[in-house]
Amino acid sequence: MKSAVENLTPTRVKLNVEVPFEELKPSIAEAYKTVASQIQVPGFRKGKVPSKLIDQRVGRGYVLETAINEGLNGWYQAAVQETGIRPLSRPEVEITEVPDPSATDGELKFHAEVDIRPEIELPDYAGIKVEVAAAESSDADVDKALDELRGRFGTLKSVDRPAADGDFLTIDIAASIDGADVDSASGLSYQVGAGTMLEGLDEAVTGLSADEDAIFDTTLVGGEHAGESAQVKVTVKAVKERELPVADDDFAQLASEFDTLAELREDLAKQAAESKVVDQGVEARDKVLDKLVELVEVPVPASIVEEQLEQHFSAENAHGEGEHDTEEHRAEVKANTERAFQNEIILDAIAEKEEVNVSQNELIDYIVTTASQYGMDPNQFAQIIDQSGQVPMMVSEVRRRKALAVVLGQAEVTDSEGNKVDLSDFVRPGDEAAPAAETVEDEAASEEATIEATPSDDPAAVKF
Repeated sequence: MKSAVENLTPTRVKLNVEVPFEELKPSIAEAYKTVASQIQVPGFRKGKVPSKLIDQRVGRGYVLETAINEGLNGWYQAAVQETGIRPLSRPEVEITEVPDPSATDGELKFHAEVDIRPEIELPDYAGIKVEVAAAESSDADVDKALDELRGRFGTLKSVDRPAADGDFLTIDIAASIDGADVDSASGLSYQVGAGTMLEGLDEAVTGLSADEDAIFDTTLVGGEHAGESAQVKVTVKAVKERELPVADDDFAQLASEFDTLAELREDLAKQAAESKVVDQGVEARDKVLDKLVELVEVPVPASIVEEQLEQHFSAENAHGEGEHDTEEHRAEVKANTERAFQNEIILDAIAEKEEVNVSQNELIDYIVTTASQYGMDPNQFAQIIDQSGQVPMMVSEVRRRKALAVVLGQAEVTDSEGNKVDLSDFVRPGDEAAPAAETVEDEAASEEATIEATPSDDPAAVKF
């Protein structure tokens, strides 16, 4: 078999393949078996019909067509391996020549057009310079953390006054469309300002006292009328405010392992400082990735963008959100898709150059973290991704994160005040616990292009 690649664009090629008759013979033999199992000839058991009788009954041309159809994918895959291209989409195949059915020679010729991963030239990414905000924790940060801790031990008490931001309400709601009741619920708990129920609810309940009501227009977000405009009546049954415990030594002993409030505040100050460093690390990571995208030109296949746009808006329409299909929204999805693809191509190339591997411990840690973001049991989540064939995608994601960490570890990071920022703990947290010998092979490159999303603040969280 001969194969050759013709470059059409930086992300699309035409694969020209020639299969000699000698290599067609095994497929033709299998095709005779397939046809023999499909027809019945008196005097012969099913599947045992001689080839000559099959030629008489259905024609050798049909057998040859069956052989080509059944063997085409194998020859295409062999050509992909031979040429070393990395397909991203399903091929568009056209057969240009087939052997004469009556002859015993000739060859099969076909070509396949397919989108491929673009080849890029990495720049010298050592010493990329980025600036981040200064990491200074203040007494206000400690006070905020202390108030959040007090909030966990707070109690709710009813108050006789209008509802204000942050109050906790007990409410009844009833929705109607064109005067017809479509849904209702009683005794719901809601915190003013949370914005987790219906658009317009916060404005409607603010200023209402117990046993007062208001009517507002909104778009329903659940049930059979999701996405429809409705009129909602909300009745406030009770207004409560959270009463926080006094911040003293007794509270410190109740809420922590410390004996005094001073010790607790000291620990909270340490946590606030560490949190600021993490914030610096996230900001530096994002800016380093931005720099990489600026330095490397990555062409994006049109099919990738079109597929993501179709999937995104098909899902929105299925959930009654078709009104979001605007030019602005499509432009936003298109830009996000292109950026995510560029992130992946660049980080994969860096991972290959730096010979980045993924240990089993690193994969497990990532699965546990992702499961917690979904609010799922890690074992259950691991079973789901294994059964759905998503493990290679997870491995690729961890590998890309490590590749980005390599670049970040070589970057020159300073804060807005000109101080050098040490991100060694952020870049390599817990590496000592990961045995480098136990690695998981990255199989994502040979997978068919699919798009998944993870609940993460990682700018490369969309995976192809």
